[in-house]
Amino acid sequence: MIEPHAPAPAGAPPSRTVPARLPVRPGTGRFLVLVCVFVCAACGLVYELELVAFASYLIGDSVTQASVVLSVMVFAMGIGSLAAKRLRWHAAAGFGAVESALALVGGCSAMALYAVFAWTAGWGGMWADGPRCLLVAFSLAIGLLIGAEVPLLMELIQRIRRQDAGGAVADLFAADYVGALVGGLAFPFLLLPFLGQLTGALLTGTVNVVAGGALVLGLFRRDLTRRARWTLLLTGLVVLGVLASAAALAGDFERAARHAVYGTGVRVAVQTGVQEVVLAGGTHGRPLDLFLDGRLRVGGRDARRYHEALVGPALAGPHARVLILGGGDGLAVREVLRHRGVRRVDVVELDPVLVDLARRDPGLSAANGHAFADRRVHVTTADALGWLRRARGPAYDVVVTDLPDPGITASTKLYSQEFYGLARRVLAPDGRLVVHAGPVTTRPRVFWTVAATLRTAGFAVSPYRVLGHDTGFASGPDRSTGTSRAPHDWGFLLAAPGPVPPPLRVPGDHAATLTRAGLAADARAARRTRVGGVRASTLVHPRY
Repeated sequence: MIEPHAPAPAGAPPSRTVPARLPVRPGTGRFLVLVCVFVCAACGLVYELELVAFASYLIGDSVTQASVVLSVMVFAMGIGSLAAKRLRWHAAAGFGAVESALALVGGCSAMALYAVFAWTAGWGGMWADGPRCLLVAFSLAIGLLIGAEVPLLMELIQRIRRQDAGGAVADLFAADYVGALVGGLAFPFLLLPFLGQLTGALLTGTVNVVAGGALVLGLFRRDLTRRARWTLLLTGLVVLGVLASAAALAGDFERAARHAVYGTGVRVAVQTGVQEVVLAGGTHGRPLDLFLDGRLRVGGRDARRYHEALVGPALAGPHARVLILGGGDGLAVREVLRHRGVRRVDVVELDPVLVDLARRDPGLSAANGHAFADRRVHVTTADALGWLRRARGPAYDVVVTDLPDPGITASTKLYSQEFYGLARRVLAPDGRLVVHAGPVTTRPRVFWTVAATLRTAGFAVSPYRVLGHDTGFASGPDRSTGTSRAPHDWGFLLAAPGPVPPPLRVPGDHAATLTRAGLAADARAARRTRVGGVRASTLVHPRY
């Protein structure tokens, strides 16, 4: 290790690293730089995770969005590191400027993404891809700034005490990686549940600019000219003012953006540990709309038609014991309870907040006919796949999978061969399983992939589709914007263990929107969309 201020060995290349004039001892100064590295690394990872989460939530397809954000950001970090070489001889001033820019861009990124999504996503044309373009732009900008941090911090550490490059890199990266760990854990467990994405990003930007400014204006102030000190101070105060103003207006901004996305009748908007739940209307004669993660799941006349089509054909046979996987809104439960002979209904729902709203909210509980108040209904809060792994059977005459669409990344495991194999295990020998497999007309390959997966799991299937009457509700992988909602058909697969497909029938013990002739026509229409050559989807090889 080369001692600080020691002359360079004979033959060594000349160094342009000027020892810093510190107000503290070198050991203390070095510690403070590593603390700043820790804080900045935590903030940088929060920006990264916030972009991934927001992109997945706003745009859908979390795998694609995470891949785009991470690959663009890592690429930009390399470019930023190269660009920062020009700032090494003004490392203190350069680092202060980089941190101010990073705090402003990273802190405001969530709000900017939400604004573009809320107010331009429904315009069509070139604006339809506005959120995606802005996502790439923010990933690029944040990556460039994060990449510029490392060379500048390395130069600052070397100005405090010269040492071999390997030791300096080890110290720097150790602080960086530990900070990344803290930021990675703070985002899902502290920032997201307690502050939300908007305020959490703004707070992270505030911490970022304060840490960078304190290091430069406190520890390295003697290396700055008077003009540089005042410029950095005023810039930092402006950034703090912008972030503080945005935080003060975050509540009003979120309400305005939510109204732009969902309409003006929003009554309930809550971010649960599973999803965002938004209820609009449902009182004073207004129709009820239920949005889950931005997708309209209940709305218009088609809400009843969809659930009748999902439940009715499956309950045309034995149905004393029914298992519903998902269905926390209670609408599938309502349809099951309309059939005579049902003795027990078990509901496995991942989100307890949705079930609580289905019980207590006046609009949603009226829509589901207060189904959860029926003594035959028993609710378990659990992941459907995990619950099926622990279940022992055969125990059920009917299994209804009222789950998010297979095109949504988080739902892929619930449309896998392994999942259907577990569902088959809890079915009675003459039992039936019904699956919503997405719109047939617009995504036939996904629909027939679900069918192939069911067959691989040992089921024989009968496909059918049902057309919507009005605007419908969105079950696909794209968020609803209020102007472009759902596909106008829903594809279903009625399955039974064994080689013979179950017959499609309409139960006759209550009035329904489905008829025997209509169901037969719907089955023929679904079969005409058949796609050949599709393969089953598994947990390790999803094909949706």
